[in-house]
Amino acid sequence: MKLLVAALESELVAFPEQVPGYDRLVTGPGKIMAASALTRALCTTAYEEILVVGTAGAIDPDIAPGIHVIDRVFQYDVIDDKGVAGHHVSMPQNLRLGDGDVVIATGDSFVDDADTVRAIHALGGHLVDMEAYVYTWVAGEFGVPIRIWKAVSDTAQDGANQTWEAAVADCSRQLWERLQSELD
Repeated sequence: MKLLVAALESELVAFPEQVPGYDRLVTGPGKIMAASALTRALCTTAYEEILVVGTAGAIDPDIAPGIHVIDRVFQYDVIDDKGVAGHHVSMPQNLRLGDGDVVIATGDSFVDDADTVRAIHALGGHLVDMEAYVYTWVAGEFGVPIRIWKAVSDTAQDGANQTWEAAVADCSRQLWERLQSELD
């Protein structure tokens, strides 16, 4: 059995309640809720794979709309003991999922301003979300393979919150169509 994970129920609005071969988990937004919910799920059931689906803000102007398979994750909202942004004092700076170059930056704030976008992009992020790093970390701790698909919902700049609310249903539809193509 595989585990289908999303932070919010709205990110799964286009998905049926039952997806063949998958259990479903909605963790709640942010790093702490994501870590807690995924850890509880992995403590109770041995999954062969985790598939995370959800939305992300595009912080790189070269990132196209649509679905992106995440290859590397990092936390943008941490600072190490030397004052280096994007580096945690005890966790790896980067976690690798694939061989490509799509990088998502995870932090506990919804990004919707140009200054924050520039700062995160300078750290190497292409997309931004609130859970991907933690999902990857927890999956690694349990030795469960993980894939992360993110649909671009906004540009993480002024007004992104309103843009996200309008776009989330379409992003969910795109993600469901992608998963259906694997199930067929």
